Amino acid sequence: MDPTPLQFGFGFGLVSIGLLFLLLVVITLWQSFEIVDAYEKKTLTVFGEYRKLLEPGINLIPPFVSRTYPFDMRTQTLDVPRQEAITRDNSPVTADAVVYIKVMDAKKAFLEVDDYKKAVSNLAQTTLRAVLGDMELDDTLNKRQEINAKIRKELDEPTDEWGIRVESVEVREVNPSKDVQQAMEQQTSAERRRRAMILEAQGERRSAVEQAEGDKQSNIIRAQGEKQSQILEAQGDAISTVLRARSAESMGERAIIERGMETLEEIGKGESTTFVLPQELTSLVGRYGKALSGSDVQEMEGLDGKEFDDDTRKMLGLDDIDEILGQIEESAEMDVEELEKEAEAVKAGGAGADIKSADEVIQEMDEEEPTDGEVERET
Repeated sequence: MDPTPLQFGFGFGLVSIGLLFLLLVVITLWQSFEIVDAYEKKTLTVFGEYRKLLEPGINLIPPFVSRTYPFDMRTQTLDVPRQEAITRDNSPVTADAVVYIKVMDAKKAFLEVDDYKKAVSNLAQTTLRAVLGDMELDDTLNKRQEINAKIRKELDEPTDEWGIRVESVEVREVNPSKDVQQAMEQQTSAERRRRAMILEAQGERRSAVEQAEGDKQSNIIRAQGEKQSQILEAQGDAISTVLRARSAESMGERAIIERGMETLEEIGKGESTTFVLPQELTSLVGRYGKALSGSDVQEMEGLDGKEFDDDTRKMLGLDDIDEILGQIEESAEMDVEELEKEAEAVKAGGAGADIKSADEVIQEMDEEEPTDGEVERET
């Protein structure tokens, strides 16, 4: 019998056993090491018994009898499905939210709760319904931060026992039913129409007050202008009268003198050598000669000129004509400047010292309106 096949079979068996042993060693080594990522921790159980938490990196564990359960230590987001609730004033609403959680103790999260994510999500749903049910409809729509704070407060105590921390709760949407939405839209539309009507009425009222104030200011300026015009016209008439009086005086004296000279000429043609002349004529002739030659004949003769007496000159203001003219010009310039300033103030929207603004007039009108009680008492 040839021993070669037996040797070959024995050698093949040894090689197979060696390969199996090597494979077993590799598998054992593979099962003996556990790699943990930097953002997680893993719980280790041996024969179903909790042993420890595996930190990030390479960890040596018993092979074949160990199991690990990973826990993400980063902040995680849980979507709370849309929930239906009835508010305290019996209005149906729907709402959904987002909860941000973080595993603080992986041992508690492993031992105290089955599935911490599902547990937190279900607890957030029931808490959301409870919080909305304790609030009025208007509060659920307006007090979003208050709802978030209440939900987070309700979640803190049970989640602490699970080793979970609720970092934030955000309610995304709170929607009332369609019927309530339509009623709210109608209410909002009616309120906006009411405000528009009030604003329009107030605008018309203010416009009327502003227009009345402008008319009043315009009438005041027009009256001041007419008054100043009348004063200037009266002063001009007075000066004109004085000047005409002077002109008449001068022309009258000249006419008398010329008529007297013609009479003297006729008398001189007669044969008589004695003549009787009126004193007024000699006085006029002397003054006329002084005016022509600049001599002092009138003073030497002691003749009085035909002038206005003191009372008449004072009444007419003949001695103050230059001063009056200067005052008139100065007054006219001042009045014109004042009128221009007032006109600019009116144009710019300003009011005079004795003119009230539109707001003051409206306030006085509102104060003067009797209340309902006063109207009843007056009635």
